[in-house]
This record gives sequence, structure tokens and C-alpha cells, in this order.
Amino acid sequence: MSSRGDLFIVSAPSGSGKTSVSTSTLAQLDGLCFSVSYTTRPPREGERDGVDYYFVTNEKFQEMTDSGRLLEWALVYGHNYGTSREFVEQQLAQGWDVLLDIDVQGARSVRRELPESHLIFVLPPSFKTLQSRLESRRLDDRETIFSRLQNARSEMLAFSKYDYLILNEDIEEAVSELKSIICAVRCKRYRRTELAQEVLASFEENT
Repeated sequence: MSSRGDLFIVSAPSGSGKTSVSTSTLAQLDGLCFSVSYTTRPPREGERDGVDYYFVTNEKFQEMTDSGRLLEWALVYGHNYGTSREFVEQQLAQGWDVLLDIDVQGARSVRRELPESHLIFVLPPSFKTLQSRLESRRLDDRETIFSRLQNARSEMLAFSKYDYLILNEDIEEAVSELKSIICAVRCKRYRRTELAQEVLASFEENT
């Protein structure tokens, strides 16, 4: 991996399945790494520090924002979430593609700093499907679910700012589409210029 990697940002309304789609894609593609976000919210059952999130105190998070260590950060449902600037920049420089699973606010902030990043929006099939998914996962009370559904509409309105849209009606198909997007970017000329030059050199040696 000699060329600089690309940054892929996946966003969606809460409950749309972006984390499941991202996790499956990461397991199936080489050369792709995940940027684990920092958050001030307490871990949910089964979540592991450093795997699902880095769970930090409000004081630690504030220190990171003040020192510029976060590429983006946002207050979401009463808790702070942020992305490590150092991790992302190091991985990209080493030729790794990086996947961010962040909300619309965060995606907007990263695009301002890194306009070459690729923005991907995951759509739920419908309002009713999203509501059913939020209720069936049993992570939130009724009031929180109502708030998430209210916010989902404003988040959906941001789809026009994204480069790619994926409908998550069937997770296998959604994963296939995300993989296809990443693979297509990897085939762009700027990513394969060195390869083309190597092939061209072999012609010059033999003609």
C-alpha cells in the first residue's frame, strides 16, 4: 500500500443499520480499517472499550477537543462523540482506507477539513421500518425512540450532500453495495497511477 488511502464516511439515521453494514464490510475487505470513535456515554451491555468505542470522561473529551486531537466531534442525544485526528491521518498516510461510522453533523465537519473524503448515506426502507428496528433492538425507552424518529427526518434531508446512497432493505445487498463503492474508488486513476507506470515500463523494456 504505497499510495495514500481514502476516507469513507458512512452516515444514517439511528437504527438504519449503518453499523451492521460497516462491520460486515470491514470483515470482507482487506486494506480497510475502522476508526473507533470516542464517546462520553456509558457503554451498553456487550460493548467493549477500544472496540466499539473509546469510553472517556467529559473532562478527557474536553481536553481532546481543546487540543485539536479530534477531527470532528458532535453532541448527540446528550453525549459527545468524536473521531481521532491522529489515527485517521496516520492510517491514510500509510495507504490504508479508513471507514468512519458517524452522524450527519460529523460528516459535514470532516468534509470541510478533508474535501476529498467519500460520503455514503444509508437509507432505511421507510419510516415504519425504522420505527420497528428501533423498537425491536430494545436499547431505548419510548421517549428516546420518539426523539430518534423526529431527528431521522432532518437527517434524511441531508442525503443530497452525500456522494453515494445505499438502501438498507437487505443487509447483504447493502454490504455488497458499500464494498462496490470502495472497490470502485480503489480503481480510480489516482490510486493506480504507479501500477500503470510499472506496466508501461515493462512494455518499454521489451519493445
